[in-house]
Order: sequence, then C-alpha cells, then structure tokens
Amino acid sequence: MFKVRVNKIFSRPLITIEIKIVMVSSHDFIKDIRNEDIKIYINGKFYKRKDAKISVFDSSVLLGDGVWDSLRYHENGFIFLKEHLDRLYKDAKLIDLKIPISRKSLSQELNKTIKVNKMKSDVHLRIIISRGIKSTPYQSPKVTISKPTIIIIPEYKKPDIQAYKKGLKLVTVNTIRGPINVQNPQINSLSKLNCILACIEANKKNADEALMFDINGNIATNNSTHFFFVKDNTVYTSTGKYCVTGITRKKIIELCKKYKIKVKEKNFKLKEVLNADEAFVTGSFAGIVPVNAINKKKFSLKNNPLTIKLSNFYNNLF
Repeated sequence: MFKVRVNKIFSRPLITIEIKIVMVSSHDFIKDIRNEDIKIYINGKFYKRKDAKISVFDSSVLLGDGVWDSLRYHENGFIFLKEHLDRLYKDAKLIDLKIPISRKSLSQELNKTIKVNKMKSDVHLRIIISRGIKSTPYQSPKVTISKPTIIIIPEYKKPDIQAYKKGLKLVTVNTIRGPINVQNPQINSLSKLNCILACIEANKKNADEALMFDINGNIATNNSTHFFFVKDNTVYTSTGKYCVTGITRKKIIELCKKYKIKVKEKNFKLKEVLNADEAFVTGSFAGIVPVNAINKKKFSLKNNPLTIKLSNFYNNLF
C-alpha cells in the first residue's frame, strides 16, 4: 500500500488517494473455514488448532534448529510420499538429527493425521522435526534434554487460480544462496532467514518472489520455489547445487526426458534469463506457475506452449 498526496492550491482540501498493489504468490490459497477446526499432531498426540503449542525451550523456537517438508494429499492419497520422506530423512541426517521414528512409522502417523481430521482431498501437510527441548537457550546439542519434536500440520489448501492466470513477477535481489560450508542451501532447514530476507526484498520491489543468485553470480533459485526458463524449445534450470532438493523440480526434468523435450541443468547468468521465451516456477503446493515478468522483462502468458504442456503432463501424474 502506498499513498499519493495531491495538494490543491488556494487552500483547497488535501486529497489523499490510496492505491493498493495486489501481488500473487505460488503459495496463495483459497481460504477454507474447515481449517479452524483441524487437529494438529505433536509428538503422538492431537490438539485443536488453538491449543497446539510447543515449549519456548524447543530448538525450533530458540534456534530454528530442525528440518521440515511439505506434501499434498489428493483424492485419498499422498502425492510423491516416498520422495518427500526420503528428502526429510536425508536433510535430518545432514544436520546430524536422528528422527526417532522410521519412515514407515511416520507414514502411519501421517495417515492417522488425515484420518483424525476426516480429510479426503485438497490437503497440504507440513512436517516439522526439531532437535527437541533444551535445558537452557544455547546452541549446543549437548543441552538438548528430549527426543526430537515431531509436528504435523494438515490444512485444507487449494491453490488460488489467479496465480496461474496472472503469473508471477520475479525480481533479482541482493540476498544470495550461500555456499554449502556456510549453510547448506540444499537442506530444507527451519533456519530460512536468507530466503525470508530475499522475500522481503522482492516484496519491497512490488514483486511476488525473489530470483536469487548463487555465490558465483549464476541464477540459483527463487526464495520459495524452483526456477525454469525456456529458450528455443529447450528447458533450462540450474545445476541444483545451490537450491533445496526439489521434488516437483525433479519430476519436471523427468517429464521433459520422457516426452523428448530438451532439458539442461546448467549454470546460467541473468542475461540468458532475460532473453528467454518463457519462464515458470515449480513447487509441491502449486505445481507449475507461469512467470509474467523478471525485473523489467515481460513474458506473454498467451504464448508459453512448453509451460502449458509441462503443466498438463505434471497434473496427469496424480
């Protein structure tokens, strides 16, 4: 929201005009009143939404110490459940966090969460694993005095169709995806400060998402989704070295190969992106969302055949 103030001469009244800028996001969803009554899973028990709480000494609260994943439940089934659990357990291992239950047991808890809430479709679930409760606010795992905290938040969430119709505006930002030996950008960690700062930068520039560089000045990914562009009927995406292991990203690459669409994972500069024919982003929640602009470069959503084709292929996977 910003205000335009117009002074009228000869002591006429001051007129204030308010203009609201409406932005869209790949995470925009249709509000559902059923979410007010959902039950949230915390360490084997279920709590009403308003009663779901964790300790102020939990590692997630004190330090953002933990990992997370999110997935969809559609028409009585989880979408790409194995891949999401593989990523969750991989990420936990990379931060030396041992999830106290097996993949099979966690799958059972996910199903129990769905059953308790009597959900059938159009559900989005967030799994959060923190290192656990600490005896005092300190970063060392040595002061952790409980098993890891396990949280499952299920919500009725359908993507807002306006995101697909309007497309997303991306802007490049100063916040980058850092090196693996600083904070591994491939891990879905609870510590998301750099992505949050990139998002804030983008919002201040009246954009929907941030297009982030890696440490070498190549385009890496967006703050909350993965980035693709199309040039001369070839689909391009980054090497994946500086972005979270994307499930949807991987599926799109596989679909390109299956349907004989040229696809390349490579390093590329902003200049190549600004010469693209099409661009889109991917994520577990919204699937494929077209891009309508990057900085000052505009993209036509009426002439993006590969984006539409890949969206149809992807939607047919489930």
